[in-house]
Amino acid sequence: MIGVIGLGFVGLSTAVGFAIKGVRVKAFDIDPERSVLIRAGRTPFYEPGLEENLVAAVHGELTITESLAEAVAGCEAIFYCVGTPCGDGGQADLTYVKAALKDTLAHDDGVFKVLVIKSTVPPGTTETILRPFIEGLGYNVGEHIGLANNPEFLREGHAWEDFFNPDRVVIGTADPRSADILRRLYEPFGAPVHDVTLNTGEFIKYLSNTLLATLISYSNEMSQVAWTIGDIEIARAFKILHQDKRWFGAPAGMSSYAYPGAGFGGYCLPKDTEALYRASEAAGYRPELIGEVLKVNERTKQFVADRIGAAADGGCVGILGLSFKPGSDDVRQSPAVDIIRRLIDKGSGRILAYDPMAMDDFERMYDLPIDYASSAEQVLAEADTVALLTAWPEFRDNDLIRTDPKVMDFRYCLAGAHPQASPPRSAAFQAEELTGGVEETRTL
Repeated sequence: MIGVIGLGFVGLSTAVGFAIKGVRVKAFDIDPERSVLIRAGRTPFYEPGLEENLVAAVHGELTITESLAEAVAGCEAIFYCVGTPCGDGGQADLTYVKAALKDTLAHDDGVFKVLVIKSTVPPGTTETILRPFIEGLGYNVGEHIGLANNPEFLREGHAWEDFFNPDRVVIGTADPRSADILRRLYEPFGAPVHDVTLNTGEFIKYLSNTLLATLISYSNEMSQVAWTIGDIEIARAFKILHQDKRWFGAPAGMSSYAYPGAGFGGYCLPKDTEALYRASEAAGYRPELIGEVLKVNERTKQFVADRIGAAADGGCVGILGLSFKPGSDDVRQSPAVDIIRRLIDKGSGRILAYDPMAMDDFERMYDLPIDYASSAEQVLAEADTVALLTAWPEFRDNDLIRTDPKVMDFRYCLAGAHPQASPPRSAAFQAEELTGGVEETRTL
């Protein structure tokens, strides 16, 4: 039996995944309205495949508890899936993690249990901050209580698939007993389980995310070089780059990140890249490449805003896409937010936006002085310049969007469309672009 604390993308996928595999799971979220919704078999966010499995889980091994005390009682392991947002200085804010740990230990039932940090925290956090915090509450790690980290490698929009069919499982542990418990829990998933030190477990997560962030910023910087030089078919150049056989270890592979766009966003990449930069800087080494990755990401959004503003010249700007990637309704740190804000700061005219899934969340979270359309066709009809900022399939497959000369494709996903003037494409090349476009799994 395990407990799961926090029922966002990571926590709910974790709780449902273990329950479907036959583990008894008790889960708790501090938001009672979210708990009621989940208890009824409904997900509070869009995540393909999760809701139908949630229904099976709540009729099986998953219990959504009304209290933290109920969730942790008698558990062998407790997975903490709470937020670690950026603090004022860019460091990971551990307030929620510490509070959840303290509240858990306040309900100590005498049963040895592993406290598993699944929230993303910088290398050194579990060993040098959380372990002393726990021991300061009167517990000896390895004797009274277990401690581990278990980083997640989930993509929003594919979180259920990624948790239930992992390519690898990483457990950073402080004692052999904790490692044994977690290895046993993950045996039914059939994936390689890597038992490493606490610091290594945390580092692997950041190694993954900062590499993805670096590839995206590299691609964006190179697209800006291509813009500056001119007469370069940017989308075609990158697709030819992807034909290097070294890229392809799996469908889509790393090529989905080495592709230009409007900047990287979402909850993980910006926060984790910034947090690792700050952690390394605090330790005495300034990672210039990671710092530059963050700067390039900001310059990319400014670059896009400048191009849109210049093309619109005071007219109505249409925005296609508000979520940070297709297949998700998540608008946290979406590049569209910064780009729209920059357009507003530059004195842009009317801004009319459309997203097939994320408009309500975007309007509620940001309260920007923009209008919202009921369809992509309305944006095309009313805007003088249209910027495509999220590569939703319904945009990529829309003939009107693909052929409208006022559409600026800043996801480089439309056959025949391009954000700068380019020579006519041959029919063969258009067919190549249509069949060889970017996979929907990319997180740009």
